[in-house]
Order: sequence, then C-alpha cells, then structure tokens
Amino acid sequence: MNHLRLKSRRERKNTSMRQVMIFTACLILVVSAETRAADRIPKADILLTGGTVFDGTGSVGQAVDVAILGDRIVAIGDLEVDRVGQKIDCSGLVIAPGFIDLHNHSDNQIIHPRTRANMNYLTQGCTTVVTGNCGSGPVNVGSYYEQIDKHGAGTNVAHLLPQGALRNAVMGTADRKANAQEIKNMRALVGQAMADGAWGMSTGLIYVPSSYADIDELVEIAKVVSQSKGIYVSHIRNENIGVLTAVHEALNIGRRANLPVHISHFKSSGRESWGLVRRAAEMIETARAAGMVVTADQYPYIASSTSLDATLIPTWARAGGREELIKRFNDPLASSRIRSAMIESLRKREDGAVLQIARYAPRPDFVGRNLLEIARSEKTDPLSLAVEIAKNGGASIVNFCMDEQDIRYIMKSSWVATASDGRAYLPGSDQPHPRSYGTFSKKIGHYAIREKVISLQHALRTSTGLPADILGMTDRGYLKKTFIADIVVFDSEEFIDLATFKKPHQYSAGVKYVFVNGEVAIFNGQATGALAGRALRHKKTSLNKVQQPAPMKSGN
Repeated sequence: MNHLRLKSRRERKNTSMRQVMIFTACLILVVSAETRAADRIPKADILLTGGTVFDGTGSVGQAVDVAILGDRIVAIGDLEVDRVGQKIDCSGLVIAPGFIDLHNHSDNQIIHPRTRANMNYLTQGCTTVVTGNCGSGPVNVGSYYEQIDKHGAGTNVAHLLPQGALRNAVMGTADRKANAQEIKNMRALVGQAMADGAWGMSTGLIYVPSSYADIDELVEIAKVVSQSKGIYVSHIRNENIGVLTAVHEALNIGRRANLPVHISHFKSSGRESWGLVRRAAEMIETARAAGMVVTADQYPYIASSTSLDATLIPTWARAGGREELIKRFNDPLASSRIRSAMIESLRKREDGAVLQIARYAPRPDFVGRNLLEIARSEKTDPLSLAVEIAKNGGASIVNFCMDEQDIRYIMKSSWVATASDGRAYLPGSDQPHPRSYGTFSKKIGHYAIREKVISLQHALRTSTGLPADILGMTDRGYLKKTFIADIVVFDSEEFIDLATFKKPHQYSAGVKYVFVNGEVAIFNGQATGALAGRALRHKKTSLNKVQQPAPMKSGN
C-alpha cells in the first residue's frame, strides 16, 4: 500500500511537472509570437535590408532593416513586412542618416533652376544644407522659403538670418555704429525672420558690413534670436593670431544674449597661428563644462577659400563697396595706408604663393595659378597685381593656410560637426575649393575609414546627429522610428572624395542610395532628378535639452 501510495504521488508530481513544462513552452511560443508581431509591420514603400545601420548617436553599426513609408521611417529592426513596394538589398553597405551640412553658401544656387538639384552634395550623402552663413544671404526668410517650396530642391534647406545682409538692408555699408533707431529696425526684421522659421542668426565678422558691428549691437540683435530659441552662428572676427580674442567675443555674445553659440569653420589660419586653435578649443571646453552650449564645425582641408579682397584688404577700406574702394586706391593718402596693410598681409602669405586664383572673370587664364606665379609671368609684383584685380571686380581664391595636424586634432572633438563652407556647383572652367564636392566623403572615407584618425561611428555622428542637435532639429539627423526618412546608403570601401585642388569638379564616389523625405534622389549610384527637398522651418520650441550635444569619446 505504501509502495502504491508513493508511486501515485510520484506520478502526480511528474504530471504536474509536465503540465508546467507544457505551459512554459506555450508561454514561450506566445511571447515569441508577440515579439515577431512587434517586428511585423503591415506595409512599407521601401525596405532596406542586409546593411549595417549607424543611427547617428555615435553607436557602432548594427545589422537591422529599415522600413520607409511615405516620408517617415516606420520601423527599424529584424522586420517582417506584409506588403513592400520595393525591397533593396544593402548587403555590405552602410546605412546612415542623411548628412546635414551646417555651413553652406548655396543661398542663390538652391533657388536657381540649373543648380537647385544640388548634385555635388547629394553625391556626398547630404540631404540638408544650412544657408545664410557668414552674415550673407536672404533677409526675407519667408519669401526665400516659399521659393524653395514652390520649385523644390535636391536637398532640404534650413536658413539662418544673415546679420551682414540685415545691417546692409537697414544702414548700408557704412563703417559706423548703429544708432538706436537702426538697432530697433534691425531687431524688428530679426523678429520677423525668426517668426518665418529662421534657425538663428549668422555673422561674418571679417566681411563688410558685418565687421562694422560692435559687440553691443550684436548682443541686442541676438537677444531677439534668443527669444525664439535660435542659435548664434559666427564666422568670428579673427582666425589668425587673434583667434582667442575672437572666440572670447563669441562666447560673451552667447552669455549676454543667453543663447547657444556655434563657431563656423573652426581653425587657425596662417602659419604664425598654427596651434592656437587647440587653445581656443580649451576655452570652449571650459565654457561647456560651466554649462554653456557651445559648438563648432570644420571642413577637413588645409586650405580655406574666400575673396582676395577679404584676404588682403583691410575692412575700413572696403566700406561703401567697390566704387569707394577704387576711389581710395586713387587717393594718395588712403592708397598708402591700404597698400601698407596689403604688403603685411602678403608677407604672411609667402608673397601670394599660397593664394591660388579660383575665379577671375577678366583673366580666366589666372585660374589655378598662385598670385606670386602670376605676378612673375606678368612682369609685375604681387601687390600691384592684387590692386589691379581689386579694381577690376575682385577674385575668388583658395588660401593654403592651415596645419594638417591641427585639422586632425580638432576633428576628434565630440562637439565639432562636419560642414563644407561650399555651395552647389555645376562643373565648369573655374577651380573652386574641392570642399563643395568632397567634404563629407573626405571626412568619412579618408580620415575615418582609410586613415583611422577617427572611428566611422564618430565621423557619421558629426555629420548627422550632432548637427541636428546643434540646430535643435527634433525629427532629423537620426535613424529612429517616426523620424523623417533622410537616409544615405554607401559602400564603405568605395566612399571617397575625388575632387582635388587642381581638379575640383569631380563628384564623390561610393554613394549608392540617397532618400530625401522618403523619395529616392540617388538609386544604385544614379541620380533620379527628384527635387524632394523642403524648406525646413524652425519652431520656437525646437531647441530643448538636445541643444547640448551628448559627450562622446574623442580620438575614436
């Protein structure tokens, strides 16, 4: 009897255990089914599969799928889609958010029929460009945005109110302080621009007339930008031996006006200033540690580019425009002052040997040659040649002025974004800076993938999530569910810049697909002709906690 009782108890126990096991197995099946259901979406227009996804946060890439429906990302993960319009195999390719160029000068080109497609940026993987930089560009932001929306563009466009153009609209190019009424008028225009969707205000403090504004004027205008949660973006007053003082001024404007500060094309320009950008970076680090929102951008080249006038001629001599400048050259006293300053500027630039002509209409044969070389061939001296060029309308130049080691050092910073300082181009006979064709492909393809100065995830972060955070964008810059489908797909082995200083009009290689607002702009390496770009309007609530970019490990 005891034996039978024990056997019965054992059988009941075994039955109970079997029931538990069956229940657990069923539960696992249910959970697994629910998990699969979470990864199942009813439909997608486009499904990107097999690629390595870098989401813009600085994290390492993951092998997941990306589903696009309309202009949005609807799912990311190991996906099962009931109905797909198009499935694209991205095996062996990198999938990343579309690149955001914080510093672009396509203000006119992006609304011109021949260049609005912005192909030289699409082929780098850019889906958004920021215009209105260096204090130059349209002041009527509403009208500018309307033109973009009406005709479309190859990339999205976000606009900054340009302080130089603003000052010119109110008081011309006068070299004097603004009076109370002029400041009031400028503040009113700033308020309208911010209401129309400007993302902030830019200054170009080496250019006329932006340079004539003192710090008090800039602060009063920036306070209006601050009220709309915008950002202060500055081509600072000096990038040479005075760079530390110039950065200090920018920080003071940010503190007094209570708004984020962003330094454009952060660098030490001129051999005598090499290394100072590292000390400037320390100043910014200190300000950031104290809670201030300060960032910068950089293009990865040893040369800058601007006008020959801005490089050699003092700002006071450029007041009033070209006609007034010529009058000063013809006045013995004024001319003597100008020429003395130009001689000193040329001395710092190896008598013009580092200044390469990019564009000069009266003499196309000057293009691609340096000022010293041209002067010798013309049987003249660099100063006389520079004066002649200025009198004949001026020239664009490429200035070889930076240290490669400084560039490598600065690009490792977690708060320095990638930006081109270029514009939309069509191939032509001029020789512009190659940054317009290769900034992002050089930063990612050369410095990250090939040279390994930084990691791929760091390079991608500084081209996507970081610039989005700097501007305060809340639905772009990252690959996240519900975010806008601005996406680039590229081959990491092929992605590289091809543009050089001698042959700049060469599109980058390696981009396979680009999506702008969910529309295909590049398909399997070929442009589709889509003009899916939009005018992106800033909203007052856009800048929130994301305005201070999250720290990353430098030197990746």
